[in-house]
Amino acid sequence: MLKKVSTAIAALMMALSLAACTPAPTGPTEIRSGVIEQITATKIASNHDTGVGAVLGGLGGLGVGALIGSGTGKAVAMVIGAIGGAVGGNEIQKHYDKPVEGQQIFVRTGSGVLVSVTQPTGNLRVGQSVYIEGAGTEARVVAR
Repeated sequence: MLKKVSTAIAALMMALSLAACTPAPTGPTEIRSGVIEQITATKIASNHDTGVGAVLGGLGGLGVGALIGSGTGKAVAMVIGAIGGAVGGNEIQKHYDKPVEGQQIFVRTGSGVLVSVTQPTGNLRVGQSVYIEGAGTEARVVAR
């Protein structure tokens, strides 16, 4: 029974680690052109929601727990190790995920629409002709 539980936990941890590595689906890239009207300095929050630290910590804790005891004690150590490792890995990832310097760029497109894009700091300036590549949170402003 305990072997089944520990096998199920190990399978779950592996599935979570594989799910964290799956790339997001992408569609066709939309490209618009325009002129920069305003640039404002800002900070960009990190993408801590990926959970890589928790997954890696959980797998490490599971491995360490497997080295302790035997029988029921080993299964308990593996569960506690996986949970403790996941919590610890998540906290470590949060510690290293710091905001980055960025810019909020306002671009007036050729059709007159004002578009706002936030991205890491670059060498763009007000009045410059640019392309807006992509849409939504994946949009980027690049020099023309």
